[in-house]
Amino acid sequence: MATCPQGHASGADDYCDVCGAQMAGAPPSAQGGSSAAQGGPPAPASPGAAAQGPVEECPVCRTPRAGQYCEVCGHDYSGSAPPRVPVVAARWEAVTGADRAYYEEVVGQDGPDAHTIAFPPYCPERSFPLAGEQVRIGRGSKRRPVKPEIDLTGPPEDPGVSHLHAVLLAQHDGSWTLVDPGSANGTRVNGKPVAVNVPVPVGPGDRIHVGAWTVITIREGTP
Repeated sequence: MATCPQGHASGADDYCDVCGAQMAGAPPSAQGGSSAAQGGPPAPASPGAAAQGPVEECPVCRTPRAGQYCEVCGHDYSGSAPPRVPVVAARWEAVTGADRAYYEEVVGQDGPDAHTIAFPPYCPERSFPLAGEQVRIGRGSKRRPVKPEIDLTGPPEDPGVSHLHAVLLAQHDGSWTLVDPGSANGTRVNGKPVAVNVPVPVGPGDRIHVGAWTVITIREGTP
């Protein structure tokens, strides 16, 4: 079982099942080692540690802030003021389903787990309204405190979808952009790969492919 940079034991090797942090390297205690672990006295706590307020969280993926940019999704804190104008009512919706042609393309690439993934015999469409400042796409987990607004947990469940796979962000003019914060298997919009942390405009008619067979189609919202 892998250990995330925050010290949590995680069953996933891309993002921590507990806090969502990207699995890159070992936690500080494993890298440097504490004084107590090396046989010396424990290091004294910093004078102002107890007086610190609550930890600021990323408004996109809720990861604790560690600098100007979020370590998981790349959110730039310097650009967070003034805050993004929230969408009051849903004008568009995201409809999820299964795409057989995309599945065959993915399996045809002969990835390490391709032979273990089967196309679902039945996958009903589900509709999710695009409302608020952000709409996260991914698979929920009982060990993660955050549940994505577009939860692809299933059934049927696409194992190629990361817990936080992509995020739809509302813009001031009412449009939306898609950001992939670094998913394990990538994201495509209308067949084109999306670069990590590069916003891509999306609108009605656009098709977003994630995982091994999932397609998300943006449509005009139902009145």
